[in-house]
Amino acid sequence: MREAVEAAKATLLHIHLHHFTPNGGISGVAVLAESHISVHTWPERQFAAFDIFMCGDAKPELAVEVLRTHFHPGQFQVQELLRGRTGSYGDI
Repeated sequence: MREAVEAAKATLLHIHLHHFTPNGGISGVAVLAESHISVHTWPERQFAAFDIFMCGDAKPELAVEVLRTHFHPGQFQVQELLRGRTGSYGDI
């Protein structure tokens, strides 16, 4: 996660990971000045989910590529959700 944060040019404030036994799964978060990256894994299903939320000048797509490189997924899906639209409530 540190490497993903660095690649995205984000500012790491804190990382907290919880390791589950006996399956070896993890859940955790990297708290960033620009928001956060969270992870949840299910080793018994060979599945991991990351949420990457960043604002400002950070480059979340670069964090995605670092995670892809380290996890070598058989399948990989990215969904981009743009937040913080400007305009009135009626325009949404």
